[in-house]
Amino acid sequence: MPVEITTVADRPELANADIDVHGWPEFMRHNRVSEAYFAQVPSTFPETCLIATVGDRVVADAHAVQFARRSDFPPGGWEQVVVRAFTDVRRGVGPDSACALHISVAQDCQNQGIAALMLAALRQAAADVGLDVLDAPVRPTHKHLEPRTSMAEYAARTGADGLPCDPWLRTHVRAGGKIAGIAPASWVVAGSLAEWRSWTGLPFDRSGPVEVEGGLVPVDCDVAADRAVYVEPNVWVRHEFSTA
Repeated sequence: MPVEITTVADRPELANADIDVHGWPEFMRHNRVSEAYFAQVPSTFPETCLIATVGDRVVADAHAVQFARRSDFPPGGWEQVVVRAFTDVRRGVGPDSACALHISVAQDCQNQGIAALMLAALRQAAADVGLDVLDAPVRPTHKHLEPRTSMAEYAARTGADGLPCDPWLRTHVRAGGKIAGIAPASWVVAGSLAEWRSWTGLPFDRSGPVEVEGGLVPVDCDVAADRAVYVEPNVWVRHEFSTA
């Protein structure tokens, strides 16, 4: 059956549909900015939040906020843009850009091109509301295999065709996006050592960098302070398009 993609504005009853997404590390679920804002994104920005269905089943979703673009790509990446977007709404500042926060595809529907369809639909949704840019703080698919490699070095790798080696970056560039820089502190998770042990199953008994499954970079562990902090870099990709 064909995939149908609609906005949350058109299908509000599906805004919080449960999608079985495999492989998201437990520690990644404990970002404080996400905890504060993410559940509000579909109701605040329904025109740039999407739902994909096959028949009666929701197989994917995507969320993008709308905000007034500044001249910079914020180093705080995902977190900073979300805070900016909600601050703009509170202050009554009109948007000129969108920022993609995520695209999720059900586990049994992955690797079938649905993520690329959702990305194209996000671009169109942004254009449909009169915006001319869709930015994305991209979490590269395979970076977790090389947590000690700098994100700048990783993102710069290209194949013989000139496209990025990483599959998700490659999809963005194929869709018309351009790699614009690195967001060095895009997603931060801080917790006690007991919390990190419960999230990862690792001992966290020595100070220094700790590699965790699914992490794009090591976690900084401080035993004396009973604290560990994960600061994830993402890759800024900008999609520019005409709304004429």
